[in-house]
Amino acid sequence: MAKVLHIEDDPANRLLVRKLLDAAGHEVLDAETGLQGVRLAEAEKPDLVLVDINVPDLDGYEVTLRLRGIPELEGTPIVAITAEGDKETSLAVGADGFVEKPIDARRFPDEVQRYLSGHSERISVPADDPLRSRTHKIAERLESKVVELSEANKRLEEVARLRREFLQNLSHEFATPMTPVVGYLRLLLDEELGPLTPLQRKCVDSINSSTRKLRSLIDTLLDVSHLETGRLHIYERDYDFGEVVERAISETAQTFQENGITVHREDIPAPMEARGDPDKLRRACMHVLDNAAKFTPRGSEVAIGVRRISSDIDQGERYQFIVVDSGPGISEKDRERILQPFFQADGSATRTHGGVGLGLAFARHVVEAMGGGISVMSPPNLEVAEQQLKGTAVMLSVHPGGPRPESTPASE
Repeated sequence: MAKVLHIEDDPANRLLVRKLLDAAGHEVLDAETGLQGVRLAEAEKPDLVLVDINVPDLDGYEVTLRLRGIPELEGTPIVAITAEGDKETSLAVGADGFVEKPIDARRFPDEVQRYLSGHSERISVPADDPLRSRTHKIAERLESKVVELSEANKRLEEVARLRREFLQNLSHEFATPMTPVVGYLRLLLDEELGPLTPLQRKCVDSINSSTRKLRSLIDTLLDVSHLETGRLHIYERDYDFGEVVERAISETAQTFQENGITVHREDIPAPMEARGDPDKLRRACMHVLDNAAKFTPRGSEVAIGVRRISSDIDQGERYQFIVVDSGPGISEKDRERILQPFFQADGSATRTHGGVGLGLAFARHVVEAMGGGISVMSPPNLEVAEQQLKGTAVMLSVHPGGPRPESTPASE
């Protein structure tokens, strides 16, 4: 019985080879990557190595070069599993032969036995050949770099996991004490605990405004933590796109008023029937509006439009929500990055604008799950509500038919 190491990333191919060689009385060791295969070969000293050319990290050629540089494995047959056109390269780097894909199940055990019995087509190269020695060293250094990158990637994955857990825990810890704060504020505002003096009402209104902003941030943190863990569900029900936008505008009106910003609006077409998740869409629209309010100078202007548009992709209709601000604009290199979580064009501690860079990322995820998208234009070259503003336009669109087939809406 021979010990055969099979290096292959496709589980179906690994299973086939294992069944064929088990039936022939051989012991089979599996490796899913080139690096794994080199490590296993060094530890187990197999009687034969089967290596697929297209394996991850170190490919089949690099694995062969690396194995040929290990003295204890010098006499071990290496057989490349190749497609047409890879044969000569396989032999040049030190393979003893090759088996073509797809594997012929009837002939394969005999081919393996032939190489185990000493058959070799390896190209003869002097032991002291400087080129071969050099390639061995290159393969060894490449292996070392792959190991470093793999370890770094594991650390990054662990950091990402800890960040997701931190966001989730932080959001819940913030949300719990907010419940009584909001409840008692409502009792004070409604004067159910007694009448307020003008000064008291001014103070409570200020507290309420700050509380609304904090609640919005907590909700966004929860959404992003759900997004990153794959638990942000997009529900499906009938709604009117125009009504959703109207509600979002109404709920952010106070923010524009507080900043002295004039809002120009286009009439909303009716009806705009659609299917999807109106609650998350409303919040996505609010994030776009809040973003415009944040970057528009006090006393300046914002333009809002709601339109039906035709799609060149599927010749279908889309609904579009457009918000154009009068802010400083955004550079070309940052236009896509501002749609990523936590990115801010100015992330310094002395930045003029607040926020943590989550709103537009949340909006992007929601509308893409609803068959649409979001884009940024700066400076905008379009007129909205009869205004040609010079800041940044954020355009959000959805498909009336609901979420795309690849999304997985949850049922209510």
